[in-house]
Amino acid sequence: MNKSVLELLTPENSQIIFIDHQPQMAFGVQSIDRQVLKNNTVALAKAAKVFDIPTTITTVETESFSGQTYPELLNVFPEAPLLERTSMNSWDDQKVRDALANNNRKKIIVSGLWTEVCNLSFALSAMHDTDYEIYMVADASGGTSKEAHDYAMQRMVQAGVIPVTWQQVLLEWQRDWANRDTYDAVMDIVREHSGAYGMGVDYAYTMVHKAPARTTSQHKVLAPVAAK
Repeated sequence: MNKSVLELLTPENSQIIFIDHQPQMAFGVQSIDRQVLKNNTVALAKAAKVFDIPTTITTVETESFSGQTYPELLNVFPEAPLLERTSMNSWDDQKVRDALANNNRKKIIVSGLWTEVCNLSFALSAMHDTDYEIYMVADASGGTSKEAHDYAMQRMVQAGVIPVTWQQVLLEWQRDWANRDTYDAVMDIVREHSGAYGMGVDYAYTMVHKAPARTTSQHKVLAPVAAK
């Protein structure tokens, strides 16, 4: 076994690529609820921002077919260039290859649409031509059916791609709750994007630790008044 795949993801050994998170691509996704997909993708992006992970965003046929990238994703990286392509396979575009090479990190985390086309072709091609390790974020990617997504993931895993989830990546980067520089930002992501677990964290903060509620609004609380 290649021992390097046993290394945990760290902020120092990782880079990330977001592939074709565009409306027309999302319209075709049937393997995951599309709002959940967007939530997970944006959460992953915020995690990458917190840990200063080199990030590549690439798009396909934006003006003619696919539409503009999720604004929620772009707002996380307002300065990032969008690497436009014609090929479904991002590896076919030299700008993408150059961006990844310039980051000089072998572990590439991938989030994209669709799993069975753009993600799979990029992953297999990049691994065929280089020594990159590909980490496919299964719940921040989507396919045109559950079968399409699942069998694409299976094919990639058979080829050596490592399947992960967005929260797994976030917590692998954090690794130790004693890492206080990123603790608060990580917990902010969890509280906003981690569903019931995030609600539980909010509850613990406010009810157990008596922290202020996570809101900027100032609500006046009116005491109960029994009806007459």
